[in-house]
Amino acid sequence: MKMAEEMEVWRRRRVWMLWSAGFMRFLLVAYAEWHDEHLEVPYTDIDYYVFSDAAALISQGKSPFDRATYRYTPLLALLLLPNSTLHRCWGKILFSLADLLVAYLICKILKLRGVSEGQCFVSVATWLFNPFTFTVGTRGNCEALVCAMILWLLLCILSGRILQAAFWFGVVVHVRIYPIIYVLPILVILDRNYEKVMGLDPKGDDSPSSGMVSTLRSLLNWPRVMFGAISGSVFFALCGLFYYIYGGQYLHEALLYHLTRTDHRHNFSIYFYSIYLNEAVGLNAVQRLLAFVPQMSAQLVLVFFFARDLPFCLFLQTVAFVTFNKVITAQYFVWFFCLLPLILPFTSLKLRWRGAALISVWTAAQIHWLGWAYLLEFKGKNTFLPLWIASLVFFAANLLVLETVILHHSFTCVFQQDLLVDQHLKEKGSKSE
Repeated sequence: MKMAEEMEVWRRRRVWMLWSAGFMRFLLVAYAEWHDEHLEVPYTDIDYYVFSDAAALISQGKSPFDRATYRYTPLLALLLLPNSTLHRCWGKILFSLADLLVAYLICKILKLRGVSEGQCFVSVATWLFNPFTFTVGTRGNCEALVCAMILWLLLCILSGRILQAAFWFGVVVHVRIYPIIYVLPILVILDRNYEKVMGLDPKGDDSPSSGMVSTLRSLLNWPRVMFGAISGSVFFALCGLFYYIYGGQYLHEALLYHLTRTDHRHNFSIYFYSIYLNEAVGLNAVQRLLAFVPQMSAQLVLVFFFARDLPFCLFLQTVAFVTFNKVITAQYFVWFFCLLPLILPFTSLKLRWRGAALISVWTAAQIHWLGWAYLLEFKGKNTFLPLWIASLVFFAANLLVLETVILHHSFTCVFQQDLLVDQHLKEKGSKSE
């Protein structure tokens, strides 16, 4: 009885926290209207105006890519059609609701892994009240939608809904290319052990077979084949549909551009100075390869060592991908902030004092970079070299974060953890009843 009462208390606290976070986001959306009218530096992200203009073009029967710098899936412009017909803040409200959905999914995943109510509460709070996350959505950036889809497909994998996970993986890679890096650890997880835990082995075939046949059967098992087939079909179906409607303009702006993007503005990357110096001619093949090799090498190493702890592996992959990328903007940080709460209950790193010191180092490195960027962009001063040095400092801070998080993490194989298996079996039992 006491445990039930305690759980009810935590449940009420979570509800109040969600309502408080939602109200705070509503206030920020309203505040943005006043801020943009009266202050020099706008609160609303420039991308939000691009989204809105693209949606307006679709409502007029035109291509969203007629809007310069619109380099996203047409699905996003379709979602924002009410910006033209209902209210210009529709998109911000939609993104803020997705922000709250991310918090709900974080809680669901942690409870599935047997995390206590108190730890769930703290982990969810780190997302809801992180200044990076609640400002990104209310400024009109769409990253919360991507985060929600990633967490939903992760929840589907952890609860055995492989077909749903495959569908949403295809969708999210269509919307944003970067989640393609998650395909390797997901395929590693979907092994014979996954089939047994989730009851997905329809034949239950334990008959003896030759070594080669057994190896092929293990590598090309039902979950892996279905995940690859469905996610690939969804991705290519969406791309094919929009290529049919918008032609090569879609292919270049929404897909190929992101594979070759080399912007030097608002770019935290250590490569930004090289991109700036080669702006007229662009990076050559050797320079692109030198940037690609360490990024992909880091991905392979992290998958090899940590794939069995899937949420932790996805977090490390995302931090490493962003750190080594040729282009880094502030909105990219949200990609790994949505995964951070999933690993907090499994770390020995305490907020006081080492955790606070790590946060301070990472934040200070970013503020240091922003200071030089402000002098360059708003004051017109030549600070390219100090800004590049600040990028190197920020790069080192990210590597420090990776190292510290790995050293203090309690590695937990998601499908060899009794609590997760028990929870899954209980859910199956309750559904059958």
